[in-house]
Amino acid sequence: MMAEQIDIITFDCYGTLIDWEAGIIAAFQAEADKDGIELNGDQIIEAYAIAEPVIESGAYASYREVLGATALRVATKLGWDLAPERGTFLATSLPTWRPFPDTNPALERLARRYQLGILSNVDDELLTATRLYFPVDFDLIVTAQQVRSYKPGHAHFTEGLGRAGNRRLLHAAQSYFHDVVPACELQIPVVWVNRKGEIAAADHLPTHEVRNLTDLANLLGA
Repeated sequence: MMAEQIDIITFDCYGTLIDWEAGIIAAFQAEADKDGIELNGDQIIEAYAIAEPVIESGAYASYREVLGATALRVATKLGWDLAPERGTFLATSLPTWRPFPDTNPALERLARRYQLGILSNVDDELLTATRLYFPVDFDLIVTAQQVRSYKPGHAHFTEGLGRAGNRRLLHAAQSYFHDVVPACELQIPVVWVNRKGEIAAADHLPTHEVRNLTDLANLLGA
């Protein structure tokens, strides 16, 4: 897909625009420190990556509830006896999670040429807090709360396409599982922001692959 064929770029938010791994690690370590427990950052993320999709695949619950349940599962996996009422720490920390260094400069460049959107597995109120970190406006926003579903389900994407109307849409995201695969299944052009140097499966290849948002802005001539 060439730049002149794009009207709107939609982004995944957490992991693509926001450094959520750093935020998750900091939140877990700060809470565990209250109990005198030290947690390894890589082990936190490994356990989180397993737990969260399982919880999201069940009956719809708010993302705040998903974060709480995920926090408890991760704690158990890591041998930390966390009381259920303390699982709220992760959702409480989310508004402090910050953008990657390349995010805002790239968004400003892209906003001069394209409309922008967000398709995110999150509640509206949590995304509202996160958006305070961004210097640009988003013309199209679809959250899990709005569609009562979590990616990699297709609801975010079909809703986004419907709201885009005649605007030609390109999706950009870091998560291969949550975003690239469903976009490919729906034949939506997708740029994989492959921050972690992962390998794509042959049956779900992104339209383009970049390492960060600076590379995306360069690719699209912004």
